[in-house]
Amino acid sequence: MLALQKIEPAFGLVLRDVPPPVPGPGEVVIEVGATGVCGTDLHIYEWTPGYEAMASRMPVTIGHELAGTVAAVGPGVTGLAEGISVTARPSVVCGRCPACVAGNSDACAARTGIGITRNGGFARYVAVPAENCVSVPSNLDPEVAALTEPMTVSAEAVDTGEVRAGDRVLVLGPGSIGQGIALFAREAGAAEVVVVGRDDQFRLDRLRAMGFPDVIDLGERTLPEALASYLARGRFDVVIEATGVPAVVQQGLDVLRKRGVLVVCGIHPRPASVDLTRLVREHQQIRGSYRAPLSTWLRVVDFLTRHTELARQMITHRVALGDALAGFELARQKAASKLIVFPQA
Repeated sequence: MLALQKIEPAFGLVLRDVPPPVPGPGEVVIEVGATGVCGTDLHIYEWTPGYEAMASRMPVTIGHELAGTVAAVGPGVTGLAEGISVTARPSVVCGRCPACVAGNSDACAARTGIGITRNGGFARYVAVPAENCVSVPSNLDPEVAALTEPMTVSAEAVDTGEVRAGDRVLVLGPGSIGQGIALFAREAGAAEVVVVGRDDQFRLDRLRAMGFPDVIDLGERTLPEALASYLARGRFDVVIEATGVPAVVQQGLDVLRKRGVLVVCGIHPRPASVDLTRLVREHQQIRGSYRAPLSTWLRVVDFLTRHTELARQMITHRVALGDALAGFELARQKAASKLIVFPQA
């Protein structure tokens, strides 16, 4: 079968012919219906800092935003059968380290990642632990079900910021994670959701189509300049950073109210500089947000089921696996917002 792989710690990805997987004990094989391209995949493609752990696992098939149907069931698996529609949680825990044995799997010392340090979804078939599978309705389009993982990241960021009814929320970064944050902030009852990007009109237009009129392209302006009309009514209650640009962290704090919360969910290639004295005097908080618990996955599946056509508007490009590299280039140039790859096409 064809697979999109990282084969060396350098720029680029390669389409290769590889044998299909066989499920091991506790595993299932998923026939992939659709896989999304995300910022992590682009970082792996460009080989930016932060993914060095992949080097010892290469070659590895990338892709973790996947959905499909169970095609084969390995020994010891219960509760799943062939034909069931699923998505997969990408974080795989060992189940043997002291943290896992103690029931604190989030602190697993031997965690691996589907599409990062073990084979992922840019192939027709992928083997995953059965416990990582999350069932989705059989009538939920695979391309929408493939949005589950990034939308859990968005929902977790909103939960981490404790967004409440009436809050004014600023989202920095209009990519797929930022778009999902806007959706879940609105779902949480935010009175105002403002999304900011830089030279990113294409993705900001996606947000307008989803019913968010308060979108801003910075261009050459500073953040306070671009937000002047909003800041005239006060600084924001919650700021959520989803850019991965270190300089943006302090900029977000600058427009955050006293005792407000800044949530950082972007993956940054280098440390960020923060004015800690000002943060202390403003009583502000910085909170990191990353993977979501299973309960959030179930809530996101429900959201996607209820708002399928709204979520589908996030998808701007669809390509077959054989054309995936051209699609990656579109995403790198911000000419595509959410790109979906169909491995079976």
